[in-house]
Amino acid sequence: MTDTSESTPKEQISTKRELSCLGEITAPHGVRGAVRIRSFTQDPASIFNYPELFDKKGKIYKLKYFATKQNNVFVVTIDGIKTCNDAEALRSTKLYVYRDQLPETEEDEFYYEDLIGLVVITTDNEEIGTVNSIINHGAGDILEIRTSTNNFHTLPFLKESVPTVNIKEGKITINKDYLMN
Repeated sequence: MTDTSESTPKEQISTKRELSCLGEITAPHGVRGAVRIRSFTQDPASIFNYPELFDKKGKIYKLKYFATKQNNVFVVTIDGIKTCNDAEALRSTKLYVYRDQLPETEEDEFYYEDLIGLVVITTDNEEIGTVNSIINHGAGDILEIRTSTNNFHTLPFLKESVPTVNIKEGKITINKDYLMN
């Protein structure tokens, strides 16, 4: 496999900065080393606003846009990747930036990773569980909640169903009428 990294800056290795996952390499595309990238950003094309992304080990990936496959999936080339075998070896690689490189959020705007683990309570102050994940299959964001007995509930992430998100207090208030499962 061809090495896609350049030398990793010492500041990246020596400091403990929070990471944010912006995308994932999902599959090779063609025989010349192109790959499909799924963007996790609100505007999928904004993944290209970051000239360098890196994996958990610090290996740097420089993406070059090639084509749009679907709304949040792009075909890209990566410096140093020349064959289908090289591209296949990158399957499921998550791509990150440092959290402090991301824009500040507006009021009532959240990064998914900030919601994971928050305590979920109802408007009646009944504790339901914690946010396990946020799912989006194209029709909108869905909160997946894990209960203390390892059961799961979901609900749409809308103002009607989730009236309050308080990241500083570590909790989300939901309207239990919207719970599914």
